[in-house]
Amino acid sequence: MKRIFIGIKVEPEGTLLRMISSLKAVLASEKIKWVDPANIHITLAFLGDTEEDRIKAASIVLSNICSDYNRFSFRISGTGIFKSYHNPRVIWAGIDNSDELSGINEQIAGGLRDAGFHLEERPFSPHITLGRIKYVKDKSLLRETLERYRDTDFQDVDIKEVILFESILRPEGPIYKKSGIFGLRL
Repeated sequence: MKRIFIGIKVEPEGTLLRMISSLKAVLASEKIKWVDPANIHITLAFLGDTEEDRIKAASIVLSNICSDYNRFSFRISGTGIFKSYHNPRVIWAGIDNSDELSGINEQIAGGLRDAGFHLEERPFSPHITLGRIKYVKDKSLLRETLERYRDTDFQDVDIKEVILFESILRPEGPIYKKSGIFGLRL
């Protein structure tokens, strides 16, 4: 069994990297597990612990969908948190111009469900996770810091492929190993 998810790799650049560094510096005294910039991605579907034959079935679904889907782009823009500022859990950067992203997510989720996979039923909320909050003492500083970037455009991202990742959990942080790469049409 392997811990599997389907995602889109994001290579953080310029403004996004500077914002992440700024957040880390300003919130350095808080208990936040920051995502390694090399691991930044958008999750399209989380399959969890998956048998090898089911990974092959997921690969077939991805191959069929991606070969018929055109390349697209979107913008990373704004910051926020999941849960609430009273009980913050995740710091994220948002995604604009995400109609194509939502469309490919819907097709992949539908294809996986048709193939017998059980996926979460919550609505797709495209974002990149920047940090997971364990505990925050100064919630007003967290709010103030994230509000500073609420309307900031960080970078445009061109999407050429969808990736089937294996997530290997380690105490120092996860390793995401590419188990399959599924190119989109030109």
